[in-house]
Amino acid sequence: MSEQRVRIEIDEFGVATVTLNRAEKHNALDPAMFDAIVDATEQLATDRTVRAVVLHGAGKSFCSGLDITGLGNRDGSGPRDLLARADGHIANHAQRVAYGWSRVPAPVIAAITGNCFGGGLQIALGADIRFATPDARLSIMEVKWGLVPDMGITQSLPRLVGLDVAKELTFTGRILTGTEADALGLVTHVSDDPLAAAQELAHEIAGKSPHAVQAAKRLYEETWTGSDPESALMLESTLQVELMGSPNQIEAVTAGMTERAPAFADPD
Repeated sequence: MSEQRVRIEIDEFGVATVTLNRAEKHNALDPAMFDAIVDATEQLATDRTVRAVVLHGAGKSFCSGLDITGLGNRDGSGPRDLLARADGHIANHAQRVAYGWSRVPAPVIAAITGNCFGGGLQIALGADIRFATPDARLSIMEVKWGLVPDMGITQSLPRLVGLDVAKELTFTGRILTGTEADALGLVTHVSDDPLAAAQELAHEIAGKSPHAVQAAKRLYEETWTGSDPESALMLESTLQVELMGSPNQIEAVTAGMTERAPAFADPD
């Protein structure tokens, strides 16, 4: 992993804990951090043993946003090279640190503490579920620097809030507490210990059929916004047919009927 900016630990239950590891800088996004997060999403997207992911920041903050000074030292054209798209990717390098979590088959749960600003918030919005402390500080902060949010927010924010709320938060860059973010729908739950809460939920999810959980994530990712009814309904049927009668589906039924813990196989 690039300069150890990100750590990944996977336990025996298939729960991967991903730690943004630049605590002294509140996990600000420098080039090495961008590279490491992209590497992490790619690794987890192909690891079939992973059944749930917990994403959090080391130290006091989840991620305080861009490290403007660090980005200025990037080889090549500076910050603009983050906007380049590699062959085969619909998102550019900057967008992939947020959008990439939606491409991980397993559910991703973010645990937010301290500052979660700008690009840091967009990374958190890329997760499937978010826990935050009541006093966490969240902001779509790009307007402060004369910019627009451009790290995948068009694929995440419309699923969570109305257009008027999105515009107000983007136009002002105002800082929300975790409690205020919860009321607006930016976070899923408020918790005094979001990492512990995220870990508990991740282990609950890891105990379900990974085929069913991953199919459900795919179903919602591909249909939640902008999908025509015919395609969405067809995907429901297609995924269901694939699950029905499969080994893990039979195991779920058998375990439920015999009141024992299921033993699910990892996806191929």
